[in-house]
Amino acid sequence: MIEITPYLDSNKDVSLYIQLYEYIKNEIQIGTIKVGEKLPSKRNLAKHLCIGQNTVISAYEQLCAEGYLESKQRKGIFVAMTEHDLFETTQNVVELNKNSKQKDSYKYKIDFSLGNIDLDYFPYALWRKMSIASLDADQRGLFLNGDSQGEECLRKKISMYIFQSRGVKCLPEQIVIGAGTQFLLSLLYKLIGKEYEYAIEDPGFYKARIALKDQGAIVHPISLDDEGINIKQLRKSAARVAYVTPSHQFPYGMVMSISRRMELLKWAEEIDGYIIEDDFDSEFRYKGNPIPSLKGLDSKERVIYTGTFSKSLIPSIRLSFVVLPQRLLQVYNEHFTIYNQTVSRFHQYTLYKFMKDGYWSSHLNKMRTLYRKKQKLLLSAINNYMGKNVEIIGFKSGLHILLCVKNGMSEEELMQSAHKLDIKVCPTSIYYNLYENSLPSKIILGFSGVKETQIDEGIKLLKKAWLI
Repeated sequence: MIEITPYLDSNKDVSLYIQLYEYIKNEIQIGTIKVGEKLPSKRNLAKHLCIGQNTVISAYEQLCAEGYLESKQRKGIFVAMTEHDLFETTQNVVELNKNSKQKDSYKYKIDFSLGNIDLDYFPYALWRKMSIASLDADQRGLFLNGDSQGEECLRKKISMYIFQSRGVKCLPEQIVIGAGTQFLLSLLYKLIGKEYEYAIEDPGFYKARIALKDQGAIVHPISLDDEGINIKQLRKSAARVAYVTPSHQFPYGMVMSISRRMELLKWAEEIDGYIIEDDFDSEFRYKGNPIPSLKGLDSKERVIYTGTFSKSLIPSIRLSFVVLPQRLLQVYNEHFTIYNQTVSRFHQYTLYKFMKDGYWSSHLNKMRTLYRKKQKLLLSAINNYMGKNVEIIGFKSGLHILLCVKNGMSEEELMQSAHKLDIKVCPTSIYYNLYENSLPSKIILGFSGVKETQIDEGIKLLKKAWLI
């Protein structure tokens, strides 16, 4: 199902339902939302956008009345336009550039999106070599179903790697491999038990929030301070599980202090709860000394550690993992081994060989050097062109920064101005449980997928968009 993420502004003279209606209509017209695609239910979209369900109903009804959507009984709401109508509307109404490119195939001149990697530096030849080796006749078993937890050989390599790099002590049998963090969070919700309520950083990783809510979890947004999640608020909540990103808070980028980590561990022990530590991009740290993972400090089996290869290798591999405390491992072995593994055995074995033959370490070191250089170029360009007109937030680690732009423009205005100059930037509002328009406007700039030669030009264009 498609994801709908408009930028709604309750301070505008135009009502929210009209803003939502215009957004969906435009996405259909330019082809981002395609003919026949199913839209989110009214309830789910209202929850996702933190707006009233009646607002979504009004927008959907107007789109149905105009023939853009159709409601199919017991099936949902679908795009109803014909291909001919879509082509005509796209040509006559929407012009993203002189060639009227469709948005889903549209290539920005410079793209500061999150989640990209620099494909020019991916070790294609080595990965091809490992893939071919994995297809050898001696490995024909890889074409059959494997261990529900993931290939044992890969789990052994992961356990060695996270001990050496993050101080996480675990046995391979404590590791469960899965297709992405959202999938693993859904699994954890079942393992931990439906009676537990959850705390999540606010702002925080919204896909984690949605994954938990979609499972039926009660989620408590907890605000941040300079050291990370606010412990006082956490203690006042009914939550017994906290989802945190301590090594590089997403999206603000602060690193949780040792004292705050110890407070958090004490909280979990006192209430017989758990901490889910998402260590999503801890490999990339540029300032200060490394800080141990929460799991590395955990002596009471309260931390559930999760990691991924999406940031450091390739996003499309969809290979993440979780380290289960012994108590949850027992629950998994008793009730959840019936579930098949969600990651291809072929990809698992290819990654195993990539790590076994020493290519993983050298690739990671190369990417650290590259991203450190890119971040330095980005910060230098921002200081040169924007100076005191902006504030840079979260630059000690990770693959993005936050930019607070002091020009009085709203987040939506900042993004639209950048778009007009063919620059893609990312919003912060979607990471808040309830975003307040009174907050200073902040834009996320991801730099991992931007070419080094584009960084200076991109910031120069953003200065033109925002400050001139």
